[in-house]
Amino acid sequence: MHNPARQKRTAVFFAPDISDVSTIKRAETFLAHGYQLLVFGFRRDNYNRDFEPSWPYTPLGRTQDRRYGRRLAALLAAIPRVFAKRTALRRAAFIYARNIDQLLLALLARLIGRRSARIVYEVLDIQPAFVGSTWQARLLRGVERFALRRTDLLVVSSPGFLRHYFLPLQDYRKSWFLLENKLPANFPAIAGAARESGRAQARRHNYRWVVGYCGLIRGQATLDLIVRLAERLQGLVLFKFHGILTTVDPKAFTAATTRLDNLVYEGDYVNPRDLAAIYGDLDFAWAIDLEHRSHNSRWLLPCRFYEAGYFGIPCLTAGGFEVGRMVGERLIGWNFSEPYEDELVKFFLSLTETEYDETRRRLLALPESDFVAGEDTSELIELIDYAERSRQA
Repeated sequence: MHNPARQKRTAVFFAPDISDVSTIKRAETFLAHGYQLLVFGFRRDNYNRDFEPSWPYTPLGRTQDRRYGRRLAALLAAIPRVFAKRTALRRAAFIYARNIDQLLLALLARLIGRRSARIVYEVLDIQPAFVGSTWQARLLRGVERFALRRTDLLVVSSPGFLRHYFLPLQDYRKSWFLLENKLPANFPAIAGAARESGRAQARRHNYRWVVGYCGLIRGQATLDLIVRLAERLQGLVLFKFHGILTTVDPKAFTAATTRLDNLVYEGDYVNPRDLAAIYGDLDFAWAIDLEHRSHNSRWLLPCRFYEAGYFGIPCLTAGGFEVGRMVGERLIGWNFSEPYEDELVKFFLSLTETEYDETRRRLLALPESDFVAGEDTSELIELIDYAERSRQA
């Protein structure tokens, strides 16, 4: 993996949230492949928010999801900090940027540093503001399209983003790479986790089934659906939340967890340290995201699919969604159609232990590489290296 030829070359990384799990995975990947690392990062108040990286980084301030006015102000304020690193930027082999804000900073960094450095743009979500026919959406897509023409490689976490957004809406026809939201390559070692450790304690709760929603808890429609299910399945199904509340009403959430004994909020957690304990207490992982069901929610492949899959915990998904396609093709979970509430109630009332165990066995029979990063990150680095060598030839 480590290439001595890279030791004097620098990977410049612009990150929207220095404590985000994907940021940590990318930074560690660049280091593991022998690059020196120059990181510029913002902070957001999501889970892992107390994380402090072992590698040095230049803080760029704080931003918030979807607050584009504040993000623009933070972007402008970050420019002097980037310019102050202009000498280090001249050593850049490539510049890696997550989301549109960082891509614009990356283009600026290339302009003031090494102009031949490759630009790599990674997209983990298609934000709602970029989809639709409003003038704001057209303006944002235009800015992104301008930046994409100056980008050398697009990295997406789901093929759905390419099929439904970058090809038809942005007319992107350049190089791209699929890098899924898998667990970091060293996850089994650092978490002390074995795949069969999932579902170790679920029966202790005196419920027949335990469902977990882990990560960013978002989408009022999703939360409302779970609350209605909890009301109808009292005494049978326990619903547990782990993570940070984002686009849900916190007062309504607290009221629901207070009123219903089978609706429990376990608070924030540290990823990946706490994943083994969390998934060891579940029968199912909730992966039905109704927040933006016509675009981003339908196209993405969420982190919880890979986390749950590693521990052999089947996902509950929506039919017609990208994650539902993954689950349905392999028969490693269950898809549901509208009306979701009635379909899910019927499912929990009729599901047998035999059917569940057969599905879980199929899930555990899949190779670990389906859920834990391995050669895919090496392939990405080789692709970047090859393009740079071609440019220099």
